[in-house]
Amino acid sequence: MTNWAKPFTLAVPDADVDLLRAKLELATLPHELDGAGWKYGAPLADIQRLAEYWKSTFDWRKAERSINELPQFTTDIEVDGFGSLNIHFLHQKSEVENAIPLLFVHGWPGHFLEVRKMLPYLTAGSPDHPAFHVVAPSLPGFGFSEAPSKPGFAGPQYAETFNKLMVSLGYDEYVYQGGDLGHIVGIYVANLYGHKHLKGWLSNMPMYRVPTVFSNPLIFLKLLTYPFNKSLRDQLTVANRFRTGEMGYFMVQATVPQTLGYSLADSPVGLLAWIYEKLHKAVGNYPWTEDEVLEWISIYWFSRAGPGANVRMYYELTGGNSHDLFEGTRWTSVPLGFAWFPQEPVRFPRSWAYLLGKVVFESEHEAGGHFAAFEQPEALAGDLRKMFGRGGPAYGVVPGKDGYQV
Repeated sequence: MTNWAKPFTLAVPDADVDLLRAKLELATLPHELDGAGWKYGAPLADIQRLAEYWKSTFDWRKAERSINELPQFTTDIEVDGFGSLNIHFLHQKSEVENAIPLLFVHGWPGHFLEVRKMLPYLTAGSPDHPAFHVVAPSLPGFGFSEAPSKPGFAGPQYAETFNKLMVSLGYDEYVYQGGDLGHIVGIYVANLYGHKHLKGWLSNMPMYRVPTVFSNPLIFLKLLTYPFNKSLRDQLTVANRFRTGEMGYFMVQATVPQTLGYSLADSPVGLLAWIYEKLHKAVGNYPWTEDEVLEWISIYWFSRAGPGANVRMYYELTGGNSHDLFEGTRWTSVPLGFAWFPQEPVRFPRSWAYLLGKVVFESEHEAGGHFAAFEQPEALAGDLRKMFGRGGPAYGVVPGKDGYQV
């Protein structure tokens, strides 16, 4: 670890924990229609149960001690036009000297702890698979990273922040893994720092913009076969189901994040419901425990910038929903891998994903959803091993660091 990074210990003040419990005690819950279930959003019974557990049973100090067992740091990163941001990150080094530097980036509503279950698989040395030095930052405005104070902090700025973090750690060349907004940031890293710094990356939410007759005429023409192509028809049906039934959060966060932020910052029950719905719907049959859910939500509640700051990322990435998430990006020749998980809710025709870049690796999994690192840590770590290990299509992309003990 370089001497400019400061070790980070999470220590939420007692007053903040007491305030959370007081707010939970005073919470007013909405009426629910008979038999509503999940059709109208998070069910009242689920939120009542979790809120009561959060107030009376959940042990934040126990969770805090567990989090503090991980090697965490903060450092200042200068971002062009935005000044210095203090960035929080986990940095778990392997005992293998030639381990591959890996940048893991979470999304929303995730956080840096998504990587925790993968760490033993990624850092372990073996003649049979590569090892990785893992860097998992909190996105600016998330977790324990400082939030930008000026408008316009978008894809290029997230990419700049994390590329500068990796270089400052001595990792001039590295690989990348991300899903959700981590996938989006990865596209910008590949576009701006591909080959010179980023040597390869794996996405577990492969998606890109809708093809047009100008951007990719062959794939666009394939769309015209929709009435006769059952596979394409099925893929478009799934995509349209998500667009029409599950995109409400996106529209709100991409257009009026400040309005939403008042509720998230003031009401722990509101925050719980807003995020828990996604935790429930976006996974496979993952058996969430109350402690897992409430540690997850507590990271947002006790976040450095407050629970309302993170949702602004959608506004900035889309210019207030005036353009797509991929503004200014294009196909790149950086080696790219796709990990397909069956319960991933954000699914578009697979042919569109190939517009991202030079796809050299793909895996098909039998279980898992949106939070693959958390739900299926061994499977996702296995994909990284296969892609960047000996015999893999991206073996040796980081010169002098192939992941194996000399």
